[in-house]
Amino acid sequence: MIRKRNVIIVAAIMAMAVLVAGPACAADKKFFAITTGGTGGLYYPLGGLLAQALTDRVPEVVATGQAGNASVANCNLIKDHQIESAFVQNNVAFNAYNGKAEFDGKQVKNLRGIASLYPESIQIVARADSGIKSLKDIRGKRLIPGDRGSGTLLDAQNIISGYGMTNKDFASVDWLGFSGAAQRLQDKQADVTFITAGWPTAAIVELAMSTEIVLVPIEEDIIKNLTKTFPFYSRIVVPKDTYKGMKTDVATITVMAQWVVDEQVPEDLVYKLTRALWEKSKDGLSGADVLAKVHAKGKDVQLKTALSGMAIPLHPGAAKYYREIGLIK
Repeated sequence: MIRKRNVIIVAAIMAMAVLVAGPACAADKKFFAITTGGTGGLYYPLGGLLAQALTDRVPEVVATGQAGNASVANCNLIKDHQIESAFVQNNVAFNAYNGKAEFDGKQVKNLRGIASLYPESIQIVARADSGIKSLKDIRGKRLIPGDRGSGTLLDAQNIISGYGMTNKDFASVDWLGFSGAAQRLQDKQADVTFITAGWPTAAIVELAMSTEIVLVPIEEDIIKNLTKTFPFYSRIVVPKDTYKGMKTDVATITVMAQWVVDEQVPEDLVYKLTRALWEKSKDGLSGADVLAKVHAKGKDVQLKTALSGMAIPLHPGAAKYYREIGLIK
């Protein structure tokens, strides 16, 4: 929590410093927002850290990380040109650009990619005293499938439908972000929730400290069907001991967290930001190196997977950088 607060404070101080320096200096600076997710997830701290790293490495930019309502909402903000860039799940980005699923008739034509960052696992968390040991056991329970407008909700709907269930099969359904869902489980007001995020996820870590939980696996035949139906999913295993009380590895599916941007952002600016993410600065670190040094999940942000699961067009500025280094032709 302290680390998250420090990221915001640093971003605010940098923005204030530009304003205090006077109109001439401010005119040379471009403010660039990275909208993330709720404070209980991984987008929020990593977005703040990335914003700080980019501000340090691109002299004319003051980047800021800001909390958001996650993938679906972030794509809609880009559609309306209300934000410059955001973190989203690759499946949501695919649907948004192509006008599919929840974006039917609302295609986000101006959505462009900068980089794939890290895998996000779909973690299904239940109270240990709920009696839930497999996903077949969640029928009739009190469910929180994710927040409205989130990629988590989309994932939950895909998985639940894979088991032949709908919202009518639950005692109650409520829509909350990670922190709110964890609080409901802790207070015994819900039995099970879905959380799509890189692990370990702060909200689950904190919940496991006060409440006995189980991470619910997805059966292998369902995983096979899901990855066949939705090619942006792949199988992954959350290792035992990731959270307090875990005694076995847990099979689930994963998507990629991606950094996306409005097509209208100038090519030269996106080129410099992309280069700052991957190339070492005079301090010997790239933006990705900073993420790896400060946050455990940052180690998964690697150039070799920068285009993994990239199912939308790259922004011309990002494409220019990847062509220069030979990653694309």
